[in-house]
Amino acid sequence: MTSAAGVTRVYLDWNATTPPLPEVVEAMSAAAREAWGNPSSTHASGRLARARIEEAREAVAKLASSDPRDVILTSSGTEANNLALRSAFHEPGGRLVTSRMEHPSVARVAELLEREGRATVRWVAVRPDGTLDLDDLARALSEEGVRLVTAQAVNSETGVVQPLPDIVTLARRAGVRVHVDAVQAFGRGVDAGPEADTRSLTAHKIRGPKSIGALIARPGTPLHPVLVGGSQERGLRPGTVDPVAAAGLAAAARHALGSPARWQALAPVRDALEKGLCELWPRARIHGASARRAPHVTSIAFPGWQGSELVAALDLEGVEASAGSACSAGTAEPSPVLVAMGDAEAARASVRFSLGEDTRFEDVEFALRAAQKVLARTFVR
Repeated sequence: MTSAAGVTRVYLDWNATTPPLPEVVEAMSAAAREAWGNPSSTHASGRLARARIEEAREAVAKLASSDPRDVILTSSGTEANNLALRSAFHEPGGRLVTSRMEHPSVARVAELLEREGRATVRWVAVRPDGTLDLDDLARALSEEGVRLVTAQAVNSETGVVQPLPDIVTLARRAGVRVHVDAVQAFGRGVDAGPEADTRSLTAHKIRGPKSIGALIARPGTPLHPVLVGGSQERGLRPGTVDPVAAAGLAAAARHALGSPARWQALAPVRDALEKGLCELWPRARIHGASARRAPHVTSIAFPGWQGSELVAALDLEGVEASAGSACSAGTAEPSPVLVAMGDAEAARASVRFSLGEDTRFEDVEFALRAAQKVLARTFVR
């Protein structure tokens, strides 16, 4: 809970981005003063900058239980997902297996690969609880020419945790490469797909800065650059890596190593929020409630409301939430995640509340008082 100029606000949109840690800000400030050089330069200033880059690579590797040589730094989780998918279809042909629940940086790339004639996309069915239909996945993997299966470890809208061990086992039996979008999983105490061939991470979801992320690849996984123009990151990601952002990523990744217990402790706080909101709006329903979910996320349908309107009304009362993935904000399309789950009615009527390490019961109490004001002055449409 924050207060400025006498206005109290509660931030419940941690899945969109997380507030940077003080130690992240301090590390970046120090790097901006001391390590601003080009990390590709061989002189002293360049070496200072390069040290920040390698510290970030090592911190990410430790968080991901991998080797620093397997970490490719990118500008974001979106770029990491693009690199993973496009590498698998560097040579045109073959089948990509995924679902309509994926983040736009996977789903839109899949659609583009198909339009370009580089891949045929097999969209796997989704169960009403928000998990992949494993029987349909098995059927998809038995089809000819499958090169890659990709799944999001934790759904960014519903918080539903996918059964990654089962997905990886099925893919391995079929001899198929696996990519896991683990952006919402790292540091949360849920499975981030350690057995996958490639995994994506972004700093700003683990209390680091924006503009830097990583792709973690198992040794021997063939990768091909999406962009050309430089030899940075072993030629896989041309462009000068920012040592200031890298310093922030390193601090955030180190913090994330000890984060799982803090995030798991949010489950009763999230449950109190769900209980209170459902009491205020008896027609409300929680998406994915019967599945395993990350402990800090809830997506709730409020029939009679437009999700975007409820988000705006809550914002006026000091509560910050969202109507879905931040990368889909501003579009007129209903949530593809909820449509895939078979709840088309709720696809425009839902709000996502995502908590974080700093969220307390008193924040929930404030949010419920705000929601009571908003919901009490409405009518069912």
